[in-house]
Amino acid sequence: METKTKFTPNPDLKLMDQVRQVLRYHHYAFNTEKTYCKWILKYIRYFGVNRHPRELGAKEVETFLSHLATSQKVSAATQQQALNAIIFLYKQVLHIDINDKIAPIRAKRRPRLPVVMSVEETHAVLKWSAATMSSPPGCKRQCAQPCAAPG
Repeated sequence: METKTKFTPNPDLKLMDQVRQVLRYHHYAFNTEKTYCKWILKYIRYFGVNRHPRELGAKEVETFLSHLATSQKVSAATQQQALNAIIFLYKQVLHIDINDKIAPIRAKRRPRLPVVMSVEETHAVLKWSAATMSSPPGCKRQCAQPCAAPG
C-alpha cells in the first residue's frame, strides 16, 4: 500500500507565506486563499502577534471561536469558515492534528423572518403594476386609462 506524503512548505519562509504556498500547492481558489489568510491572521492577532500558532493549541482555538460567536456575534457559517481556516493551518501547514479536540461555543442560527408588506403597500404595488401593464411598449405615461396603440 502506498503512503501519501504530506506537502511540507519551505521552512525558511514566514508563516503566512507558508500558508499561501500550501494553499497553492493544493489548488485552492484565490478567494479561499484570501479568506483563510484573513482568518489565520485574526486568530494570531487575537492572542498577540508575538505568539506562534505552534505555541497555541486546541484550547486557544476554542477560545477564539467562542469569542467570535459571543462577542463578535458572527453567523454559524462564518464561525465554521474560521474553524476550517485554523484547522487547515494546523493540519496542512504545521502538521499538528487538533481537529478532534475542539469544542467551541457554537454560533446560533437565527431564523429568517419573512418580509411581509402592509395592505396599503400591496395595493400600491398592484395599482402600479396594473397601470404599467396596460400601457403599450414605449409609453411612459402612467394613467388610469390605457393608451391607444400607436399606428
